[in-house]
Amino acid sequence: MLELTFVIVIIGILSAVAIPRLSATRDDAIITKARTTISAVRNAMATEKQKRALRGVFTPITAVDGTTDATANDAAIFDFFDNVDNDRVLEYPLRTCASNASRGCWIGINNNEYRFRFPHNNTNVDFNITNSRFDCKVAGDDCNLLTQ
Repeated sequence: MLELTFVIVIIGILSAVAIPRLSATRDDAIITKARTTISAVRNAMATEKQKRALRGVFTPITAVDGTTDATANDAAIFDFFDNVDNDRVLEYPLRTCASNASRGCWIGINNNEYRFRFPHNNTNVDFNITNSRFDCKVAGDDCNLLTQ
């Protein structure tokens, strides 16, 4: 009976140490996925800007989702949220926020602004598209965590 008690105590101590570490690992994975998404969007925008320059079209990119015309003179280059069109940049659709309480997800604010909600706290990082670049709206530690 005494040995069984010691085994239960040891299992309890191990689980008390392991559970917080595993939850932090999940948050780190979500942040890494967001960093990868940002990198993919930036690379797609750079590629599209070069393609347009080769065609002689110098219209700046002002959004990454929406509809595009046949000459690609409008703003959008691919569907950022649901990857319905054939110009998929992301292998899988983004996890969009279902409600205001959702964390670790993306929100499209308007045509050229996007928000990432961190999974572990109540902070957000806003991104906008200016001069054909996908950058943080306000620089800071949260922005650096996602972009560097």
